[in-house]
Amino acid sequence: MNESVKKLSLSVVVLLLAVAAMSQDRRESRNEKKEAKRQKINELIRQAEEGVLVYHKQSVFGIQLRTNGYGAFYEYGKMKSNRKTNLYRIDFAEIKESKEEKAVQISAIFGNPFIFGKRNYFYPVTLGFGQQYVFGQKGNKNGVAVTGVYYAGVALGLLRPYYLTVDDPQRGVRDIKYSTEDSLLFTDPSAIRAGGGFSKGWGEIKIKPGAFAKAGLRFDWGRFNESVSALEVGLSADFYPGKIPIMIYQKERQLFMQGYIAFVFGKRK
Repeated sequence: MNESVKKLSLSVVVLLLAVAAMSQDRRESRNEKKEAKRQKINELIRQAEEGVLVYHKQSVFGIQLRTNGYGAFYEYGKMKSNRKTNLYRIDFAEIKESKEEKAVQISAIFGNPFIFGKRNYFYPVTLGFGQQYVFGQKGNKNGVAVTGVYYAGVALGLLRPYYLTVDDPQRGVRDIKYSTEDSLLFTDPSAIRAGGGFSKGWGEIKIKPGAFAKAGLRFDWGRFNESVSALEVGLSADFYPGKIPIMIYQKERQLFMQGYIAFVFGKRK
């Protein structure tokens, strides 16, 4: 009986020692992880103070003025290294031809203005993937970071018919879009009373698929890494397999090249 008690006591002692050893290992492991995390946080703070862009992801919006129109975009980024970030972006814009001029007939002073010769509105929607590359860090938290951005992807051109309110000698006042039947009325200044208005044509949109590429420079003066305040300038090109009819008296194009300047704002985490 005494021998059994001794063996049991020895087993309990060994078990307690094993549990104590495991607990010590766990404490040391937790302490090592805490220390590694503390060092990482200190390094991030040091880099932020030195003006280095450090983050995991960013979410930004932008408003852009283009040489042939205007637009807006949303961009999501995931940082891959201190210099490279993968970007996913969607843009919405309107392209205007250089010969678009607003003209108002005397009889339309109290009506909507119209653009003589305009056939369609054209809205490119682009979905792209790209990267941001840091050329120059801020130097300090109050400096300006210079980055290059480039994207490529799918372009979906939305064609919306342009309407005019005309005085038809046979059918009276009515709204028309450009067609073979109504081409004479559509291009007769004396018959035009006003523009058809913003609400016309949305249910008749046609989709023109294509591709796009874009590249630019971004100047980020945001004081802290958690926020984005930047100016972006660059060039972009959209190509469509079919020709895009925007103006009646202007050559239809497949390739649109434009410069742009964008005001960018958002957050990083």
